[in-house]
Amino acid sequence: MQTRISQKVAVSVVFVAAMFMTIMDSTIVNVALPTIGHDFGVSPTSVDSIAIGFLVSLAVFIPASGWLGDRFGGKRVLLAAIVVFTVASALCGLATSLGELVVFRVLQGVGGGMLTPVGMAMLMRVFPPAERVRAAAILTVPTTFAPALGPLLGGLLVTDASWRWVFYVNVPIGVLAFIFGALFLRQAELDHPGRFDLPGFLLSGLGLGLAMYGVSEGPNKGWHSADVLASIAVGAVLLVAMVIVELRTAEPMVDLRLLRNRLFGASNGVMVLASIAFLGALYAVSLYFQDGRGMTALAAGLSIFPEAFGVMAGAQLASRVFYPWLGPRKHVLVGLCGTAISIGLLGALGPGTSPWWARLLLVTLGLSMGNIFVPLQAAGFATITPAATGRASTMFNAVRQLGGAIGVAILTTAIVAVGPVHAVAGHPEPNLTAYRVAFLVAAAFAIMAAGFAVLIRDADAAQTIPGRARRKVAEGADAHAADGALAADERPAPLLTD
Repeated sequence: MQTRISQKVAVSVVFVAAMFMTIMDSTIVNVALPTIGHDFGVSPTSVDSIAIGFLVSLAVFIPASGWLGDRFGGKRVLLAAIVVFTVASALCGLATSLGELVVFRVLQGVGGGMLTPVGMAMLMRVFPPAERVRAAAILTVPTTFAPALGPLLGGLLVTDASWRWVFYVNVPIGVLAFIFGALFLRQAELDHPGRFDLPGFLLSGLGLGLAMYGVSEGPNKGWHSADVLASIAVGAVLLVAMVIVELRTAEPMVDLRLLRNRLFGASNGVMVLASIAFLGALYAVSLYFQDGRGMTALAAGLSIFPEAFGVMAGAQLASRVFYPWLGPRKHVLVGLCGTAISIGLLGALGPGTSPWWARLLLVTLGLSMGNIFVPLQAAGFATITPAATGRASTMFNAVRQLGGAIGVAILTTAIVAVGPVHAVAGHPEPNLTAYRVAFLVAAAFAIMAAGFAVLIRDADAAQTIPGRARRKVAEGADAHAADGALAADERPAPLLTD
């Protein structure tokens, strides 16, 4: 039965379902937090632990995912992660107290931390470099579609059903993904994944977890809060220690040497800054619609949802038209330009501005982000060998996850610093200036990402560029061989070998 379905199709179906489920989970749960707090009779600050527990657990287990996939095989680890996430989702829906719910959310994070890196590594291995742009278009849909769908679906479920359904909705997706994967995925193991790097796992997991906790709680508790400062400080110390230890380790869990690869390093730089801009802006626009314009959670979700249509259209245009025509460097720069302009124009929204103008800008934001993530994911792994793909995928996804958390924290801090409410004629009114400032901050991060985008060399990613553009780049590389653009000595051997 396995031979009837291409592994490209099998891996794509399972991975997109799993990735969609985990990414949507974060945004859909945020909508339900006030209702959960009311049902359990806890304060808004206490209910935040539901979201924080998931993010911290995710950060702790992402670093180990690449090694686990290489050691036990991608199929086994991916299906095990789906089982853990799905069972934990069902348990979250059955929780009878806040403490139980937080524990089950942590368990969700264990599964979610392994899902995305292992699935991405499998996808990159079944798609050869010349077809990576197709794989990137597949990846972009759940990455950018799910955050927009989450608030809409969450609003519908909380309003018309129960907050428990924001967790139950994962169960059928997880069950179907597991059954399909068990039937059609093939098991493939690497011969020598190396020993388990316990110091690297502890330092990276605890460091990322503490940093994620501090960054996520900073806007709520205040950046001067003792536990926030302590978490960030200890997390930073552990991450510095991790860098020192991993650079001295022959088989590191977090292979920082991969960042010496110019193409992969530049792609990660763009990814973290673009994630800050995009996910931070989506969070800020949700607050703008609800707190600034007085919309319900459902109405805000409906207003944000057009961004998803922009993403789908942008991903198709990127893979079929712009990537072959422009090549990765210009393509990413064009996408960043569109992102910065779209978010910047959101900063011009006023109290009388039509919501349809904001929705139109969200469509153009989705179009632009589709034209960032597709070329990044198509080109970023071009000079990474299959043996190093698991470690590279781990780093790529850790960067994306951290960027999203930082984006939400920074933009929330900007809103709080300016003040979301001010007095008008003695009456409290929404202060839209706070949201304008937040959007301008997000746009600035998109502009900063261009500093990494210009470091991308199309010649390094020539094998991922189909058609005429690929031949043109190859010819240009030959003509400039004297400059050493593709010289072997510019690519350290340890980066491309296991």
